[in-house]
Amino acid sequence: MSTDYQRAREELGRRLRELRIDSPGGRLTGTELAARLAWPQSKVSKLENGRQTPTDDDLRAWAEATGQLAVVGELRARLRGFESHIRSWRRQLASGHRPVQDAWNSVVADARILRVWESSIVNGLLQTADYARHIFERHAELQKSPPDAEDAVRARMKRQEWLYRPGKQLKLLMWEGALRAEVCPPEVLAAQLDRLSGVVGMDTVRLGIVPLGAALRLPPSNAFWILDDRLVITEDWHAELWLEDAETIALYRRVWDAFEESAVFGADAQGVIARVRRGLDR
Repeated sequence: MSTDYQRAREELGRRLRELRIDSPGGRLTGTELAARLAWPQSKVSKLENGRQTPTDDDLRAWAEATGQLAVVGELRARLRGFESHIRSWRRQLASGHRPVQDAWNSVVADARILRVWESSIVNGLLQTADYARHIFERHAELQKSPPDAEDAVRARMKRQEWLYRPGKQLKLLMWEGALRAEVCPPEVLAAQLDRLSGVVGMDTVRLGIVPLGAALRLPPSNAFWILDDRLVITEDWHAELWLEDAETIALYRRVWDAFEESAVFGADAQGVIARVRRGLDR
């Protein structure tokens, strides 16, 4: 969990404690508030000490129980402020992958230059429908989210229209291991590799492959997106992080530049893809 996120959560906890202490009906103890809310006292303690993230409903219940409903808007604004940095998959995928893909489509639509590092799978902007379907199905199983692979695939394919709009530029770097990851049947992966080879040379795509044997300034790390040097989005198993402060964006740009130094482009990139493709045939 990021330091900024934890600090913001602790600040929200202090605000909740103030509301409990300054209740118009008289100061409430943590035990008394827990009884009003029918919560375990430990939940009150965790929220006040920044060890648990409240939900919208928790904040409203707290404000109501302390007799201060007027502060609900303020509390929810605080929550949105730090949740915009860490977006848990559990919450995002509560209605399936389609809403997440739609949100991504909106964010990407306004971007002019995307710098992307992919270390484990083919990037969504270049995925075939069959490849994407397998990715969504496996993640839905992992996250125990509603299975909506077909709707999610359609949304992801729609995002790829971005590649054919004037003034757009995808600068994608991929670790060769991502080409080799058999997260789908071999015939699906073969078609995916053919798709990748075909985009080399597109006006709106600059595809670089970092070969397995390349000298590296940094070890291959988790995937991330840099949108117009104004926003970084990266993922972990539990959550997606949206990072907007200039210092962090500059850090990720340095990481991307380091991987770019190890990448091959054009015919050399096609050569790496072709080598992996021949391995599948064997």
